[in-house]
Amino acid sequence: MRIIAITNQKGGCGKTTTAVNLAASLATNGRKVLLIDLDPQAHATLGLNIKSSSNIYNVLSKTTHQKAKLEEIIQNISPDFDIAPSSIILSTLEQELAGEIGRESRLWEALSSFKENYDYILIDCPPNLGILTINAIRASSEAIIPVEASRFSLEGLGQLISIVNLVRDRLGHEVTFRILVANFDSRLAHSFKMLEKIRSDFKDKLFSNIIHVNVKLKEAQNQGSHIFDFDKYCRGAKDYYSLSREIITQEIIAKGIPRPQEPALAKKMHAILKQELPKLTEVVFKVSAPQAKEVYLAGEFNNWKLDDTGRMAQDNGAWSKKLKLSGGKYRYRFVIDGNWIEDPANPLKEVNPYGSVDSLIEIGSKK
Repeated sequence: MRIIAITNQKGGCGKTTTAVNLAASLATNGRKVLLIDLDPQAHATLGLNIKSSSNIYNVLSKTTHQKAKLEEIIQNISPDFDIAPSSIILSTLEQELAGEIGRESRLWEALSSFKENYDYILIDCPPNLGILTINAIRASSEAIIPVEASRFSLEGLGQLISIVNLVRDRLGHEVTFRILVANFDSRLAHSFKMLEKIRSDFKDKLFSNIIHVNVKLKEAQNQGSHIFDFDKYCRGAKDYYSLSREIITQEIIAKGIPRPQEPALAKKMHAILKQELPKLTEVVFKVSAPQAKEVYLAGEFNNWKLDDTGRMAQDNGAWSKKLKLSGGKYRYRFVIDGNWIEDPANPLKEVNPYGSVDSLIEIGSKK
C-alpha cells in the first residue's frame, strides 16, 4: 500500500483537483484507492457531493462524542474509489492537539490499525504548514507537490521541503517528494520560461507529465464529479490518466519482492500451466530506445501491470520481450523510463477510452 500526501501551502495550485482526479484515474487503472480529505475546507468532499455526519475529525479527535474508526466513515465514489470525508470542524483539531505529546503522529496511528486493503491512500492536505499537514507527511512515504509555473508558487516550495526534512530529522521518517506542474497555461510564453526554471532547479524531482489548464476540470468539480465521470475524453482527463500511469511505473519498487507461493498452490499452478502451454503462441515484442534506462511491456495480457514479467531486456539499445499468448486480440504499449508510448513499428492501433492510442496485436488460435 502506497500512502501519498498531496500538499502545498499555497492555495489555487491544483492540490485538491489533483487529489480527486488522480485518485479517480488510479481507480480506472484497476487500483483500489482511498482519498483522505484532511483539509478543513473539505473541498474534495464537497466537490464529490459527499454528505456525512461522521468524518476524519471523528477518527483523529480524542474529545469528540462521536468517536469513529477510519473504516466506519469511508464512502464510495465509484468503482475502486473511496473517500474519507472532511468537515469544517476539523479546523478545531489544531488547537485540540496543541499541547499533546505525539500530536504529529495521530493520522499515522489511525492508518497503522487500519485493516482495509487499498493499493493507494492519497491524502489531500490543507493549504498551510500546520499540524494537519505534518500529520499527513508523517503518515506518508511519498509526497506530491503541485505547483503552478509562476514565481509566487515556487517561492513557498522551500518552506514545504523544510517541513519534509524536519519530519525526517525529528521523527526518523523518510518521505520522498516529487513536484507536479499543474494549471499549466500553454498560451503564455511566461509559462514555458517558468517550466524551464522548475526543470533546472528540481531535475529528477519533477514528474515528466504536466497538468494543463482545462475548464472541464472546474466544471466537473462544480457538478460534484471527478473528471472521468464528467468527460473522460477531455484534455484534463488525458493529463491525469498519463500522470497515473507514470506513478504506476513505480509500483514494482514500492511493492518489493512478492512472497513465494505455498508448495501445494505452486504444484497446482504448474499442472495448469503444463496443460495450457501447448495452446500458446510465442510472440516477440521489440522497441528501439538506445538512451532508455528501463523499458516495460504492458497490455491486456498482463492487466497493464508493470512488474518483472513485463520488464524488457536490452541489447545495444534494442529492447525485447518474449511472451506466450493464447489466441485473441490484445492492446499493449511500451513504457520507456515512465513514458507510455504505442509501438512505432506496428501500424495496427486503436484509440482507448481515455483518448490516447494503444497498439494492437492479434494472435490466431492454436488447435
